[in-house]
Amino acid sequence: AASRRAKMAAAKERGFGAAPPGYTALAVKFSEKQRSAHCLLVKEHQVREGAGTSHPPRRTLFVLNVPPYCGPDFLHRLFSRCGPIQTVDVCEKPGPNEKKEKLKSKFFTPKAVTGFHVAYVVFRKPSGVQAAKALSQEGPLLISTETNPVKTGVSKWIASYAASVVDQEELKAEVDAYMQDYDKKIAEEEAKAAREEGVPDEEGWVKVTRKGRKPGLPRTEAANLRVLEKEKQKRARKELLNFYAWQHRETKREHIAQLRKKFEEDKQRIALMRAQRKFRPY
Repeated sequence: AASRRAKMAAAKERGFGAAPPGYTALAVKFSEKQRSAHCLLVKEHQVREGAGTSHPPRRTLFVLNVPPYCGPDFLHRLFSRCGPIQTVDVCEKPGPNEKKEKLKSKFFTPKAVTGFHVAYVVFRKPSGVQAAKALSQEGPLLISTETNPVKTGVSKWIASYAASVVDQEELKAEVDAYMQDYDKKIAEEEAKAAREEGVPDEEGWVKVTRKGRKPGLPRTEAANLRVLEKEKQKRARKELLNFYAWQHRETKREHIAQLRKKFEEDKQRIALMRAQRKFRPY
C-alpha cells in the first residue's frame, strides 16, 4: 500500500492522476515543445489457457489510449529500448485477434477509423514486458524525433489532405492491372468448365448446363421502360373496378360528362352542315 501511495504521489507530481487498477501510466510527448504529456496505459496481456491467439501471454504488452496519429512504427520505436520486439498490432478495440487481409489496393481501401485505439506489443522475451512497465519511473518519453516526427495538429491535416489527392495515372494503372487479372481468372474458369463438360464425376453423374446460341445482352434504357410499362399495365388489370361506392359515383359522373360532350359536338356539327346547306335528313 505504501509503495502504491508513493507511485500515486510521483504520478501526481508529473501531472497525472492514478492509473486504473492493473494498469501502469506512461507519460509520453510527441514533440519537445509540447507542454503537457500524453498518458498511455499499459499492462501485461492475459488470456485464458487454450485460447489460440497470436498475442502470447507473458510476452505481450497491452496498450490503451493510443492516439490515431501514433502508428505501429512509433510504438515499436518507443518500446524497442525494452528489448527485441516481434510484432506490434494496433486495433480499433480490444478483442480476439483476427488475421487481417493484406490490403492490395492503395485507393480502394476502407476508411480509417477515427478515435483512440488499443495496441498489442509482442516481445521476444518476457523481460520486455516488465521493462516496458518500468518506464513509468522515468520522465515523459519523447516519441517524435527529427528523422521520424509524429505529425500532429495542422501538419497532420495537411498530410492527410495531400494523401487523399489521387494520382490519375497510378489509379489507371492499378485498375488496368486488376481487370487483366479478372479477365485471366474468368478465362481460366471457362476453360476448366469446358474441360469438365460431359465428363462424369466419381458417382457417374454428368453436370448439364444450359447454354444459348446468342449470349444475353444487357438491357437498354428503352427496354427497361417497356418492362416497367408492362408491369404497370399488369397491376392495373389486377385492380378491382368500382369496388367502392365513391368509385361507382365517379364512373357515372365521368360517363355523363362524356355523353354531354358528345351531344354538344353533334349539335355543332349539325349547325355547321345547315349553314353549308348540305343537311339532308331524308
